[in-house]
Amino acid sequence: MSIDVALLSKTCEIPGAPGFEKRIRDFIVEQVSPHADEVQVDNLGNVIAIKKAKNNPSGKRVMLAAHMDEIGFIVKHIDDNGFLRFHTLGGFDPKTLVAQRVIIHGKKDLIGVMGTKPIHVMSPEERNKMPQVTDFFIDMGMPKSEVEKFISIGDPITRDRELIEMGDCVNCKSIDNRVAVYIQLETLKQLENPAYDVYAAFTVQEEVGIRGANVAAHQINPDFGIALDTTIAFDVPGAQAHEKVTELGKGTAIKIMDAMTICDYRMVAFMKATAEKHQIQWQPEILTAGGTDTAGVQRMGKQGAIAGAISIPTRHLHQVIEMAHKEDIGNSIRLLKACLEEMDQWDWKH
Repeated sequence: MSIDVALLSKTCEIPGAPGFEKRIRDFIVEQVSPHADEVQVDNLGNVIAIKKAKNNPSGKRVMLAAHMDEIGFIVKHIDDNGFLRFHTLGGFDPKTLVAQRVIIHGKKDLIGVMGTKPIHVMSPEERNKMPQVTDFFIDMGMPKSEVEKFISIGDPITRDRELIEMGDCVNCKSIDNRVAVYIQLETLKQLENPAYDVYAAFTVQEEVGIRGANVAAHQINPDFGIALDTTIAFDVPGAQAHEKVTELGKGTAIKIMDAMTICDYRMVAFMKATAEKHQIQWQPEILTAGGTDTAGVQRMGKQGAIAGAISIPTRHLHQVIEMAHKEDIGNSIRLLKACLEEMDQWDWKH
């Protein structure tokens, strides 16, 4: 299954740090509106695209969740020389910040670079110490008087990196989780006859604690839920077999659990059977650290939801070089669409 690389590129590259998702939200609304019966934006900023089933006497609801925010930063101080200090929005490995360009979104977008103490003037002790986020600053190449014309404390910052194709893969910043936004958009475009009413939530602030999914699930109150997010593909040199979690090119991943959710065994069995029926390549996912919107989807409705997740294997997570396989992306769309069309055919009582 071929994918729309141009659409995926735009989806990944549009900025949207947690709490500052307006640009990506506007793009999602524009893309999804022709393919939904109704589009809502709640007070927190979640986009909920509703696609009604043609025949749904039970009135059952399926919630989808793909978070639109990306890890980023926020300006917390401008020093006398115009250098910025920042706070992280989401989880970062500090060593990945070295030698990166960022975009500060103030009165206009301006480029900055991550700076730290040069190795040439470090003491032996400093050279052997792991870097900390607080070691870094942002250099905009301007004095404070110029910086403050455009930048204020509280402005969001995102990472600067374009999407490229590498062999059978795509590589970009924010594959987590814009690839899932893309998958959800493409599925809604192709979905003609869902079994139950579909409430496709494009959620905010996942990277700082699944805040958007909690609110969306509370208002949707779904019977069933499927979250979409990236997962670790640690299929690289030095990895032990039991550490890999998933592998690129081995299919979409069906989540069994992560650190915040044990997926409903009925949803896991349904997804596996649906993948086998349609000859969709898949692999199991057990992620012992980290969580996704699956937790909010599963727990925040009034009665809870029979919930699981489709995960997209991704190398180099939370870096600007995140990598996913095009076939895995295509298989994720195929599996999601099949599940939504055939959910009423499964025996959910056992």
